[in-house]
Amino acid sequence: MDIGKLRTQFHLHQLANDTTPKVTGQLRQAAVLLAIEDIASQPHLILTQRPDHLRAHPGQISFPGGKVERADKSFAATALREAEEEIGLKAANVEIMGQYPTFKTFTGFEITPVVGIVKQPFTPIIDPGEVADLFSMPLEFVLNHHNRHVRYFQRGNIRYPVYFIQYEQYFIWGATAAIIDRFCRQFAD
Repeated sequence: MDIGKLRTQFHLHQLANDTTPKVTGQLRQAAVLLAIEDIASQPHLILTQRPDHLRAHPGQISFPGGKVERADKSFAATALREAEEEIGLKAANVEIMGQYPTFKTFTGFEITPVVGIVKQPFTPIIDPGEVADLFSMPLEFVLNHHNRHVRYFQRGNIRYPVYFIQYEQYFIWGATAAIIDRFCRQFAD
């Protein structure tokens, strides 16, 4: 699948069923950017690894993104602002295709995934305070359902699905893997 076909299929297919765990209580609003870039005529997802010194989710693989700030006019604005701060991806270089319903985590976040295509190649400028590593994963890899896994865990009286993906040396799990799974299921036949 190339970027053009991805764009067409994204707009033609309905969103995958929501598998967000039912979470209650006060949640912090956040938005992430599922940035898709063309590498060698194949779409790739841009992912980051969080530094170990961070209080929230240290060392985990994530999308560029973060908490909604008062000045942000939309979830897309949050995701684009954070992507520029974290990896140097300018908002003008992203074509926003849409967003998914929020994803609620039992760690206290309500995350809005925003999907965008990187228009032109860019040179990442990583903020070491927020990003330890940046890499791209071929969309073709995760579109293969054999590369996406789910296990169920009990917390209190509630059973939660926990998604995970092993890609090269990167172990992607939790909300990031669940959002990738939702995105991929949109393209399932």
